[in-house]
Amino acid sequence: MLWLILEAGSAFFIFVFIVWWTMFSGKKPTQPAQRSKPDDQADDQSA
Repeated sequence: MLWLILEAGSAFFIFVFIVWWTMFSGKKPTQPAQRSKPDDQADDQSA
């Protein structure tokens, strides 16, 4: 009986871990564009 409880508990833990992992491992939000791009255009205009 104890063996069944341990097996069911470990299966439940693995299931919860997989669900948690898939919920929070998605694509990270992108950061806003860097400000160096307008500076690159300014260098092109002065050349």
